Amino acid sequence: MTQGHGRGARYDFGTPVDRHGTWCTQWDFVEDRFGKPGLLPFTISDMDFETAPEVLAALRGRLEHGVLGYSRWRHDDFLSAVSHWYATRYATAVDEDRIVYGPSVIYQVSQLLRMWSEPGDGIVVHTPAYDAFPKTIAAHGRELRGCPLGDDAELARLLALPDSSVLLLCSPHNPTGHVWTEAELTRMAGLCARHGVAVISDEIHSDLARDGHPHLPWARFGSGRWAQVTSASKAFNIPALTGSYALVGSDADRDAYLHRLKDADGLSSPAVLSVVAHIAAYRQGAPWLDALRGYLDGTLRSVAERLNGAFPELAWEPPQAGYLAWIDLRPLGVDGAALQRELIERQGVAIMPGETYGPAGAGFVRLNAGCPRAKAEAGTEALVRALTALRGSG
Repeated sequence: MTQGHGRGARYDFGTPVDRHGTWCTQWDFVEDRFGKPGLLPFTISDMDFETAPEVLAALRGRLEHGVLGYSRWRHDDFLSAVSHWYATRYATAVDEDRIVYGPSVIYQVSQLLRMWSEPGDGIVVHTPAYDAFPKTIAAHGRELRGCPLGDDAELARLLALPDSSVLLLCSPHNPTGHVWTEAELTRMAGLCARHGVAVISDEIHSDLARDGHPHLPWARFGSGRWAQVTSASKAFNIPALTGSYALVGSDADRDAYLHRLKDADGLSSPAVLSVVAHIAAYRQGAPWLDALRGYLDGTLRSVAERLNGAFPELAWEPPQAGYLAWIDLRPLGVDGAALQRELIERQGVAIMPGETYGPAGAGFVRLNAGCPRAKAEAGTEALVRALTALRGSG
């Protein structure tokens, strides 16, 4: 049991929930990606925890009404819940007229890319990159222009290219968990303004920033063409409900987006359970989220202690945000393909290879620690055994 903050509520993150047989991507379909059924998975970025009880109560209440007809998102209950969340969590005022809804963050990113760029244009992305970004960019006939994380000179060069149309920012960054500082965001905003580059900031991991690494919403920095796209789905573990929202910088761009959503794609009616869940999360879910963040901190510290105890040269530190352990194994000199074979065939675990996130991810793995601590520790032990075996055989 973990003590929640704010109201003294207690939440249980340590008791496993059996997800088998629920059409669960991470557990039931692990064979699709890793070629073998029954592996203990540390893969796709959802958590093995039940969502906040306050969210579950709101969903049950809505289901008990019994009528699940067409609905709307543009009403005070939803809009004020979003503005309340930003005021209380981020000390940021939100203009509710700027809010738009969408079925997912990637859907909204896709629409905005089509609005703000042309086929062949360059889309600047920090690398390694969340694997949906390259797929979406390529599917729309745009060119991904990868900038290594932390390379300020290369970022400036890429944004200055005349056909670089959009900076697709991941804030906090996936897969590394980096939380951008005020200085970094200010510099990016200045470069984009100077070169007329639009900004799409994917902030879906923002609510899971660690203490000491405050997330700063792009709405504080945006000028010109910009959108801040996010959802409660990561932090409150509700991605299967679908649903996201964005803040769009200008009236014209907001209206153009809504025309595509409602008229072109016929998506004017949202997933009503997602709207209910967002309202409950943002109005009542803060104590649960604070308790979750504390539990994840402890889990990630335990991963660090075990890894660094076995391999001091790694000097691994938990991410600044999120529950995804992005682990640089290059100091150990192991072969990535051999490591995956060892993990799958002998250790019985599925851990994402870094190459999933592009060439810049070579030599890394991404271990999902959003689970009961005993499971995360089992995955870490399996990784340590695999690495020990490979080094011994080398």
